[in-house]
Amino acid sequence: MKLANLSLAVLCVAGLSTCSFGADTLANAFKEGKVSGELKAFYWDRDRNPAIPSDSIFNTGVTLNYVTGSLYGFSLGLTGQSNSAPFASANAKTQFGWDEYGSGAQLSEAYLAYNAGKTTVQVGRMFLNTPLIASLGNRIVKESFEGASIVNTDIPNTTLTAAYVQKFQAQTDGAGHIGEFTRYNNPYGTSPLLEDGAYTLVAVNKSITGLTLTAAYAEDINTKGAMAYAEAAYAFSVNALNYGLAAQYYYNDKDITGSKSSDLLGLKASVGYGALSGYVAYSTVSKDATVTPGIGWGADLAYTGTIILSSSYPANTDAYAIGLGYAFTPSTTLNVAYTVTDDDDLSYGKASYVSLTGNYAFSGALKGLNFLVMYDKENRDKAGTKDKDEFRFSASYKF
Repeated sequence: MKLANLSLAVLCVAGLSTCSFGADTLANAFKEGKVSGELKAFYWDRDRNPAIPSDSIFNTGVTLNYVTGSLYGFSLGLTGQSNSAPFASANAKTQFGWDEYGSGAQLSEAYLAYNAGKTTVQVGRMFLNTPLIASLGNRIVKESFEGASIVNTDIPNTTLTAAYVQKFQAQTDGAGHIGEFTRYNNPYGTSPLLEDGAYTLVAVNKSITGLTLTAAYAEDINTKGAMAYAEAAYAFSVNALNYGLAAQYYYNDKDITGSKSSDLLGLKASVGYGALSGYVAYSTVSKDATVTPGIGWGADLAYTGTIILSSSYPANTDAYAIGLGYAFTPSTTLNVAYTVTDDDDLSYGKASYVSLTGNYAFSGALKGLNFLVMYDKENRDKAGTKDKDEFRFSASYKF
């Protein structure tokens, strides 16, 4: 399937629907466009690879976004990203070469959008946020995809999404440059994906008060490998207490894992009272193969995953997590979590994690500025293995 053919098809279908009018001329559509952006400064200190000495890196980045006004339902969106790490040592370039060290600029979004009633179509480069195909945005460069998406909300309390992607932009290219649009190198199983593209279908329903039901399916066109995700999340309140119960399920067939089909079941319970919140979570993976949670690092939804280091997806892994959070003010929060993963010594062994997250959002004259601190510590029981830890400080200003 080629993007050009798909683009023509979806726009022809969209053109059959009625659309709302915005600007009356092309010139006015550009004049009515909106500009937004983000300035970023990240400092990371990492000790996780036994073959590479621990090191740190300082990155600066700029994100600029422009979306035109609507003309006959059509609009154009553009987002550029840049990354620079001018003080990185030779060792840091190796240590962070796959996720943070990648200098340069990239046009990460360049899409044509069409809106008709409760249907929105996008074609081109775009950020995606679906359960099985998703862009990770917590690093200096946000991942992106090239393809097309259709979102419809005609059914009451229901959002339907269909998307096709043919290329993926990672944070870096692994060779010191910002990521290019290419195939997706799957870190969990069969690699690579997106040789001939992939598609996903998603349904989210909120018909029952407090209950959100999510179902998603994705298939890699070249391997014919299939992935599926389902979740039921229920939130309710009793007086001053807030409760949450959730269950999730992943499935991969053998063409994704490279061996046998695999699945993951996750359960989570949460409670909150005023500024205090907490949760407990559990997940278990079938014994035959590692689960691939999706395409893109943003497709990582396991309830038991830690903020940086852990993985809940290896074969035969049981994971347990408990977390507490406290909001000192609406703009100042602190979260701590303790997690244990165990794959019964098949490959990784047993590990425990202590995770800390602190966030401060400025107000007043500095509104838009945000500080984020994260620290993750891994201790492994397996003989001959090395403990890991990573510290991250991020400052960002959105305008």
